[in-house]
Amino acid sequence: MPAAPFTRIPSVREQRGDLVLAAVMFVGAVLSAALSTVAEIYGDTRAEPWTALVYAVAVTAPLAVRRRWPAPVAVAISLAYFLAITFQVPEIYVGNIAMFVSLYTVGAWMNNRRAAMIVRVSIIVGMFVWLIITMYRQAIEEADKAEVAAGLLSPYLAFMLIQLLLNVLYFGGAYYFGERSWHAEQERAVLEQRTAELEKEREVTAAQAVALDRVRIARELHDVVAHHVSVMGVQAGAARLVIDQDPEKSKSILTGIEASARDAIHELRQLLETLRTPGGETTDVASTVTLDDIRSLVEASTEAGLPTHYVVIGEPVPVPSIVAVNLYRIAQESLTNARRHAGVGATADVRVRYDDDGVEVEIVNTGRAVAVLRPGLGQLGMRERAAASGGTLDVAPRAAGGLRVRARVPLTGDGSTQTAQTEPTAHTAPTETLIETSTTS
Repeated sequence: MPAAPFTRIPSVREQRGDLVLAAVMFVGAVLSAALSTVAEIYGDTRAEPWTALVYAVAVTAPLAVRRRWPAPVAVAISLAYFLAITFQVPEIYVGNIAMFVSLYTVGAWMNNRRAAMIVRVSIIVGMFVWLIITMYRQAIEEADKAEVAAGLLSPYLAFMLIQLLLNVLYFGGAYYFGERSWHAEQERAVLEQRTAELEKEREVTAAQAVALDRVRIARELHDVVAHHVSVMGVQAGAARLVIDQDPEKSKSILTGIEASARDAIHELRQLLETLRTPGGETTDVASTVTLDDIRSLVEASTEAGLPTHYVVIGEPVPVPSIVAVNLYRIAQESLTNARRHAGVGATADVRVRYDDDGVEVEIVNTGRAVAVLRPGLGQLGMRERAAASGGTLDVAPRAAGGLRVRARVPLTGDGSTQTAQTEPTAHTAPTETLIETSTTS
């Protein structure tokens, strides 16, 4: 959308200032007229003293509305000044100031810039034409009075050139300062508009930051609560089935439920501590987990009734804490979903791969065939975590049943994340290091 054209509108305070200026100028014009009469300016050819009072009103009263109607005020004052000089009204100083102010106001406050230029140029050209004609007539009169014709360097001609130079400076100054005031105000208005836009952008950014924080908090709570509640639910169901036949085994299961509850409370406390820390980022690190802690997820998954196989492929390298947390949560959510939906007899495999380009966590489970993936908060949270680490996530059903979840994060040589994202690709297992853990129930 194009910006609205700049316009200047006088405020009430500025209009009151114009009234004060007009009153001060009137008093000054009356005093100047009185002193000029006493000093006998124009000699015997001057107009009657009462004409000075009329001129004082005509040249100062329009200044009271100079910002509201710049062009009419400038024209009115210029005509009054022209008549006063023509009829030799005994007042010249305040009239000069009033005309300067009126020309300046046209340049500084007239919104129609083309009309402002035409008004000022017309007044200036008219004044110079009148001045040149007057100078020419006076030069002829002085030449007639003299015994010889006025020469090129005669005192009178020199005086006329000084008057011409002063008028150039006078009108040029009024024109320049009026234009400068207009452009300065225009720049100030643009600056204020940009400041307002920046303030709005800051508010939008702050609102977006709050929304992102809420999303991150919701994601953390979902991962922590969903995982542990799912484990406790499975364990509670198993305890209910065996409580009569095998009390000892039911006690062992109840002990596992208690441990899961403690773990959930511990992680929630860590999350709350992160939120309470001034300036703390909720994405980094609500817990102190590392990629090695995925092994505990595998063990808990097996204890909860989903036999899970764990493999570490490649030489482990240091991984940023935010990447470790996000990959840990992705593995946690994937195993939680497998326990919920894979069905009886399902198994899972968790593989952590390290290579020269990055780190990858893959979770594959057997079980019920999945025809169409149904989007949910869990998948959304996993994709957000992968993207937050600069990586990618691939979730796909397996032809034999179950799902494959693969999260890959590229790393630089020093173990930090790369800015560019790469598409997930299949990797063969390096031969350097192979750590394998298998737990079955």
